[in-house]
Amino acid sequence: MVRATVPAARAHSRRVVNRSPFRIPTGLRLRATLALVLLAVWQASDARADAAEIIQRAKASIVAVGTFDKSRSPAFGFLGTGFAVGDGALVATNAHVVPPLVDDETRETLVVAIPGDTPASNQVRMAKVLAIDAEHDIAVLRIGGPKLSALTLGDSTRVREGQTYLFTGFPIGGALGLIPATHRAMVSALTPIAMPMGNAKDLSARTIRRLSGTPYPVLQLDATAYPGNSGSPLYDPESGEVVGIVNMVFVKGSKETALTQPSGISYAMPIQPLKLLLQSNR
Repeated sequence: MVRATVPAARAHSRRVVNRSPFRIPTGLRLRATLALVLLAVWQASDARADAAEIIQRAKASIVAVGTFDKSRSPAFGFLGTGFAVGDGALVATNAHVVPPLVDDETRETLVVAIPGDTPASNQVRMAKVLAIDAEHDIAVLRIGGPKLSALTLGDSTRVREGQTYLFTGFPIGGALGLIPATHRAMVSALTPIAMPMGNAKDLSARTIRRLSGTPYPVLQLDATAYPGNSGSPLYDPESGEVVGIVNMVFVKGSKETALTQPSGISYAMPIQPLKLLLQSNR
């Protein structure tokens, strides 16, 4: 009797499981899987579209910083990249991009060049130094003419290693024309402004000053930038918020001797000092 009842119980159990209302038909599972795949593809394409839109908006804020002298050829002398901030009448860049003096005898003036659709449509506007933070190598210029589209400044204290950002500027200056180029950069490390050398004779006077001052981190980037990128904004590809300013001379001069040989490592100053500089010069 026991042998007869056990198989029956098992068969009944199997029938109950097969009739479970929670079982999803095969066709429905395939349709759900296909829907998830399509959703992932749509989200990926939407993210690419957002990044493309963010880049176009950023390019509207990018300017070339330099000097202008109509007696020379070319009249515009490129020095570095800048970007509009604040109310659109201000431009942020690296302090080392701004020349300490201009030649008054030849009427050389500090200017920014605003790229147009063609070289003939490029605009050149007069600029004046509003404020300089030499410690963080940041300068703010005031420009004339209609206000530009300003970039929003984010919070560089939230930047973490492994995050990916974009930077837009003029990597080889006037050699390629005033056409803003955008590159992708991953934050590979948050590193001190100057690394202690293994030998005291390797310490320069500038490095000693930085080591003796208040230390602060800079953003080390897994990207190749050139001196013409100095002053380029480092910004979030989704929100467009600026978290740093690319710096190829002030920082790299303390860390690498091969300034003229890009090594695939670049640096950016955190954006917080620029925010403080703007607040103190309202």
